Amino acid sequence: MRPSRIVALIIGCLLLLPGIGLLIGGGVLGIAYAAGRNDSGYFESTLIDLHSPTAAITAETPALTTDLETSTWLIDALDTDLRLQVTEPGSDSQVFVGIGPAAAVDAYLGGVAHDEITGLVNGNTPVYRTSAGSAPAAEPAEQTFWAAKASGVGTQQLSWSPTNGRWAVVIMNADGSPNLTAAATVEIRAGFLLPLALTLLVIGLLITAGAVALIVIGAMGHDGGKPGADWSPETSPATRPGAATIDHPVALSALLDPGLSRWKWLVKWFLAIPHYVVLAFLWPAFLVVTIAAGFCILFTGVYPRSLFEFNSGVLRWSWRVSYYAATGGIGTDQYPPFTLGHAEQYPATLDIAYPAKLSRGLVLVKWWLLAIPHYLIIGLLVTNWWGWTSAGGDRFGLGPVGSGGLFGLLVVITGIVLLVTAKYPPALFGVIVGFNRWIYRVIAYAALMTDQYPPFRLDQGGSEPTAPAPVVPAAGPVPAL
Repeated sequence: MRPSRIVALIIGCLLLLPGIGLLIGGGVLGIAYAAGRNDSGYFESTLIDLHSPTAAITAETPALTTDLETSTWLIDALDTDLRLQVTEPGSDSQVFVGIGPAAAVDAYLGGVAHDEITGLVNGNTPVYRTSAGSAPAAEPAEQTFWAAKASGVGTQQLSWSPTNGRWAVVIMNADGSPNLTAAATVEIRAGFLLPLALTLLVIGLLITAGAVALIVIGAMGHDGGKPGADWSPETSPATRPGAATIDHPVALSALLDPGLSRWKWLVKWFLAIPHYVVLAFLWPAFLVVTIAAGFCILFTGVYPRSLFEFNSGVLRWSWRVSYYAATGGIGTDQYPPFTLGHAEQYPATLDIAYPAKLSRGLVLVKWWLLAIPHYLIIGLLVTNWWGWTSAGGDRFGLGPVGSGGLFGLLVVITGIVLLVTAKYPPALFGVIVGFNRWIYRVIAYAALMTDQYPPFRLDQGGSEPTAPAPVVPAAGPVPAL
């Protein structure tokens, strides 16, 4: 692989995660903007149990400051409004609510016992920090520093547009007396949220698209659309021994090392960390490429060759690393190569036949509907999520209680036998590789790389099963006419 392609691959991997992060952030903000507002276009939160034996309850708003020469344009651009409704349950009680500069509020309540809201529990129950004091509070409505205020009997509402500085909200009895009980509803209109969501989505889409393009160019060896040394008709899977075919689209094989170390499997997971780091970037790219390929298949019926080769490479890389250090079987001591291409001399290989044409309709149902039976079986093999629980009576339950499952247990048993006897149990080798073969067939199907439904069959052993030779009738005497 040329240095320029390696650089493209590294840059693409580094850009992919922030690109996906921006897409997720923009999507979350967009959903919040569409579904989280009330009929007036405000985000609403109700604070319950506003109760204090002191004279006041306060809460500081986020500080809005800017060091720019024109200090208000950024805050104005946020287009944010605040509405606050406060109700005191007593029918004849008068309540006061005001917003003022935090420094002026601190001076006003200096020496007066009051509670400050420092956080919320369960979203709407306030947590207080009490400031001690013995001085009586002057009537709040007579103070002149309020930017907005309201007082009276029943529900009081004030509206305020945030401006530069530190501000504090104050709720009190109108006469400044202690023992305050109230309920409040806070409404915020954030006009900047939709433009911000769209900006994040656009930037995230551009970064993700660029990252995927760099990854495909760097990994598949395409320079300017010309096939490179990593793939060519002469080295295509169709000409490779034991390759996959359209009738047998996924071919996974493994060769057991004859002189396998009895102890090295204990540290292989550590030695393979560089591969895990690379795969942590490649698998998000695999997901993005699969989605892009799905749209191409939906409209054209064709899986773009470069995208197919990239996803095949991710699966090949993952299988080699898994066979070396994880649930693939720890069946080799040869360190996996850092390549998405075919490693002919490595004892773990994976070929996926490129389909000339794919069904457009199956794209919509393969991965989430048709593959569900296989997901359930694989879940039994590789996780501990299934089990019996006695909560509420004996019943079959599903919950995130661990991982590894039967699959991981077999690999651990294999490692222990290898450690003690220096021999790899051949029966377990066949079963473990067979489980992996099943899993990779399902992954290839769910990733839209083939239309052939995975068989419900555990093909054990290191080599792919071959189709039986056709039966030719024995020659017999020629019947007389």
